[in-house]
Formats: sequence, C-alpha cells, structure tokens
Amino acid sequence: MGKALIIGCGGVASVAIHKCVQNSDVFNEICIASRTVSKCDALKEKLSGGKCKITTAQVDANSVEELVALINKVKPDVVLNLALPYQDLTIMDACLECKVSYVDTANYEPEDTAKFEYKWQWAYREKFEKAAKAQVAAYRKMLEARGCTVSSGTIKNIRINQTYRETR
Repeated sequence: MGKALIIGCGGVASVAIHKCVQNSDVFNEICIASRTVSKCDALKEKLSGGKCKITTAQVDANSVEELVALINKVKPDVVLNLALPYQDLTIMDACLECKVSYVDTANYEPEDTAKFEYKWQWAYREKFEKAAKAQVAAYRKMLEARGCTVSSGTIKNIRINQTYRETR
C-alpha cells in the first residue's frame, strides 16, 4: 500500500505500530511521530530490520502548523492518530488541510474535562466528505483534460490498478 504517519508513541501506539510493521505488504513505510522523539527512536530500534522502512519525527500534536509541516514533509497515504484524545481535532484539521486520509482510535475529549461525546468529531464528517468529493472532481478534471472518457467507476478502477501495480 504505502506510507503511514503514526502520531503517538505511548502504550496503545506501540502495540499498533508493532502490528503495522508486521504487515509490510500493507505498510511498507512508517513514520512514528510524537512530542518525545526519543520514545519514537527507541521503538524504531526494536522494530528495525524488517521489510518496513521506519523513520521518526518530533511533533507537537496540539499545533496544526507543526502537523501540517510534518504531513507535507512525510507525504503519507494515511495518518493514524494514536495520540491523546484531546489532540484529535488538531490532527483532523491538519489532515483536512493536507488532504490526507485520517484514522483514529479514540474519541475526542476536552483536555481538562473527562467528557465522552461524539459530537465534536461527528461535526467533521461533512468537511471530510466535501474534501473527498473535491479530490474525485480534481481526478475527473485531470482525466478529462487528457482526453479520457470518465465514467462513475473510472476513478475507483484507477485506484485499484494503481494499488495492484504498487504491490507487484
């Protein structure tokens, strides 16, 4: 598949990163990022030597600007958010700005209040749907500019064919 940027390097993140590295046919490159890069480096040392290329980076997950800079540098196919729950929204904002896929394992909670609700993240649903539609429209426009006939299944087929070529 490709490259994952994994934000977080605590207990849950370490287990998830181990699993990702074991699936190098899916994740052939991983960047582990956290505010404490020494934790990332230590985990990289434990996991290095396999088929999956591992890099590390320092990032403040409370800073959209730092996250955007890191995403633009790493150019991941997906961002896996394994950071603290109160950092979800900043990571989601950065993913939207960079037009990169986002996967989360927790539910947003305000930093100083233990309050489990879905409403904050559900509010992002429409933003992500609009971003996905804009990407599809851009693919369609590019293909049509090259003289291609674009049907409803064309873009899906391009992604399937691209994935197939990358895994051969």
